[in-house]
Amino acid sequence: MKFLAGALSIGLGIGCFATVCHGQYASEIVVPGTGVQLSQVGDDFEDDAWEFIPNNPKSSEDIDKNQRLPMGKSNNGRWYEGAKRGHPDIVRRVPTPPGGIEGSEGSLLLKSLQTGIPKSPSFKMHQDDFICNVQYRVGGTIRVDQSPSMTTRVFLPPMEKWENRNGPHFAFRAAVETTIQETKTKFLFSSKEEKDELYWPGLFILRATRKENGRMVPYAHFRVRSDRNGGDFMGPEIKETGWWTLGLSFTPDGLTHYFAKPGVEELTREDYIATAMPYGYRCEEVRSFFYNVVNGDNGRDWTTDWIIDDPKFYVAKSARLASKK
Repeated sequence: MKFLAGALSIGLGIGCFATVCHGQYASEIVVPGTGVQLSQVGDDFEDDAWEFIPNNPKSSEDIDKNQRLPMGKSNNGRWYEGAKRGHPDIVRRVPTPPGGIEGSEGSLLLKSLQTGIPKSPSFKMHQDDFICNVQYRVGGTIRVDQSPSMTTRVFLPPMEKWENRNGPHFAFRAAVETTIQETKTKFLFSSKEEKDELYWPGLFILRATRKENGRMVPYAHFRVRSDRNGGDFMGPEIKETGWWTLGLSFTPDGLTHYFAKPGVEELTREDYIATAMPYGYRCEEVRSFFYNVVNGDNGRDWTTDWIIDDPKFYVAKSARLASKK
């Protein structure tokens, strides 16, 4: 059985905030961006001809079991619609906002109105996915003994331009696998068999409000998915908007490590947020990474305008990987 009973979550770097859980400690924390970049995946959005082909209506399998094939995809083969929740309503290359990576002229806008079932507002919070094509372009999943990691830049608009709703607005996450034992009962007999389990750790960006000088004002903060019981835990406050660099890494001990910093510089050990073993699972392989955009799905209010740039995928240890342009 490939899980541990305990996990560790420690807040360092930009804020000490997480709960310490008893269990296995990380033998090594890999800074996202360490090692060799896999050029087969990720994007810089510098191609003027970059385009996303939506193939609407999009999927809402998580709500009504309807995938609505075919899936949307980018014309460079590096991105695709999530079969579970569908793609953002707007996926469009835009000029890079001020303060971005030096020399960057193109970034990507992700924005949605209908995050639930198309043309059927639920008036409940829903999300859309935008998924980086990793496993199909490198010829399979990436084992954690290669210490895989991913980084991205995200532009946070001023708080007054966010959707006027408290709760999650955006996420940067990974799709990863472990092996669990499942108990099956037939007649009077039970047996255990191994099965692959997919889960999705990551960093969420939330809006909240608090009273300052007698009035309620909005602010933003991170939440980390997740602790060993599957519960999200509090991350640091986001004290400035504009460009941020986010990162996730996975180490051979099966742990997940979370990093973030303001600006577009590469991540360092000082930008470490937490280490965790989400759901008590020891991560074995990484499938892909992706973004979520979230709103209240009321048919009226769009998500916040989220702009991303320069998502990259790395392995710290060399491996023989298929190459795809």
